[in-house]
This record gives sequence, C-alpha cells and structure tokens, in this order.
Amino acid sequence: MAGAPPFPQPSGLQAWLLSAEPNSRWQARFGRGYLGWRSFTNNPLAILGLGIVVLLVLVAAFADFIAPYSPVVGGDLRTERLLPPSETFWLGTDDQARDIFSRIVYGSRITLFVVILVSVIATPIGLLVGTVAGYLGGWVDTVLMRITDIFLAFPRLVLALAFVAALGPGIENAVIAIAITSWPPYARIARAETLMIRNSDFIAAVKLQGASTPRIIMGHVVPLCLSSLIVRVTLDMAGIILTAAGLGFLGLGAQPPMPEWGAMVATGRNYLIDQWWVAAMPGIAIFMVSLGFNLLGDGLRDVLDPKAAK
Repeated sequence: MAGAPPFPQPSGLQAWLLSAEPNSRWQARFGRGYLGWRSFTNNPLAILGLGIVVLLVLVAAFADFIAPYSPVVGGDLRTERLLPPSETFWLGTDDQARDIFSRIVYGSRITLFVVILVSVIATPIGLLVGTVAGYLGGWVDTVLMRITDIFLAFPRLVLALAFVAALGPGIENAVIAIAITSWPPYARIARAETLMIRNSDFIAAVKLQGASTPRIIMGHVVPLCLSSLIVRVTLDMAGIILTAAGLGFLGLGAQPPMPEWGAMVATGRNYLIDQWWVAAMPGIAIFMVSLGFNLLGDGLRDVLDPKAAK
C-alpha cells in the first residue's frame, strides 16, 4: 500500500543475532539460540511449564528461608496434630504435628535431587549405547539392542521395585534403580538418529580425513543426537518424579522422617476422609511439578525437533 510505513528493521544486538551472514561460529550459535527462544516464547503453555520448573528450583534453593518450621520436628501432639490449613499452618499439619507446607518446601530438594541425578546417570548411558549400536551395526547392534529390549519388556515401576528390593530401601538406591530403568528409551532414540546420519556425506568426509570411530561417534554423531534426547529427557522427568513418588509411597524410597512427597501421600492415606489435606497437598505438589516438566518438554520439542514444521 502506498504511503504505508516500512516494517521495522532490527537494530543493535537483535540485528547482530539475526544476521544472515554471521561473522563467527559463536554469532551463528547465539543467533540460532535467539530464534529458538523466540519460538519457545510463542507457546504460552511452554512458558507456564518453564515457570513451574524455575519455581521448583528457587523453592529448593531457598527452602531454609521459605519454610517457617522444621520439616522433621513436629509441634505439640496434643494441640497441633492434624490441624486444617490456617494462618498459622498454611497447608495444615500431619499426624506428627509437622507443618505440611514446610515439608513440601524441603521435599522439593529431594525431588530435584532425584530428577537431576537420574538424568545425569541415565542420559549418557542411553546416548552411548544407542550411538555405538547405530554406528557400528552388526553383532554389536544386535547385542546392545537385545539388552535394551529386555529392560523395555518390564514396566519401569516394576523393574525399579525389583532393583530397590535387591539394593535395599533408601533415596540413593532409589535413584540408582530409577536410572537403571530409564536409559533404554534414550538408547532407542539415539540409535534411530544415528542410523539416519551414519551414511551422510559429512560422515564420509570425516572418515576420509582419517578420523577414528570413537572420534566420529563422540565428535560428530553424539552432538546431532542431543536435541532429540534433551526433549525426551525433559518429558521423562515427570515419569521419574512419579516413579520416585511411587517408591516413596511403598516405603522403598526416602525413609522417614525425610519429607519426600510420595511418602507424605502414603502417610496421609490413613486420614484421607477426615483430614484430606495430609495426602492432598503433597499430591498436588507432585501433580504441578509433573505438569510443569511435561509442558516444558512439549515446548522444547517444538523448538529443538529438526523434523517439526516451522
């Protein structure tokens, strides 16, 4: 239309990030990250999920300042036991006269500890198994994938129960058991990605330059598998939380008096009719954090999935 104002052109830092001809590798990476962030922020549910996860991290980091009471030491059992939510006890008290809000706040540390540690242990295992199997093929692929299939044949919670029963109850053993049952899906995804890229021209060029197999896998194949794996790990964090809560509910996870959310729900089931808040409040915390990780994973999938329509 004649006389219409021109579209505003980016300037300053934005122009540097959106440059069609970046001057360095770092400029290209920052520009790609900026475009991904813009795409991510266009999804309100993803922003909500990110907010819930950030809130979880902040609550865990500043639990000492947020919680008004001790998470393990209760009050007077004669006057402060099983009290409903009030101005004094925001979410009520449990059967040991402990403040439920304080226990949920400190329990966020246990939840974050389990999620981070399981991800740190399971992701590299699955990534290594999948890329090695997909790149080498042959009998190596057959052996590694059959081992993976054995783990996938059992429901995660059932397999975790078996490992915890063998290792003994406790939060550390629960983390190990969950990690052992979490890596097979990552291996499957990494293998599928590797099969698509192992015969690519750039892999052939790297071979012609004399690169060894470990260098090709670690330097060229693994980085290309990371985006799909990050999305899957983020989506799996909700399942990790639920598995940890299930182990705690059955008494095989964190042991009393640790304020683990699943164990809190198990304690509250005895008072579900009359004192519903004892089980409902930690249950709501599990639901909200699981929802946050799911929403965040959906948002990251839209940004990081190279096969998604843009």
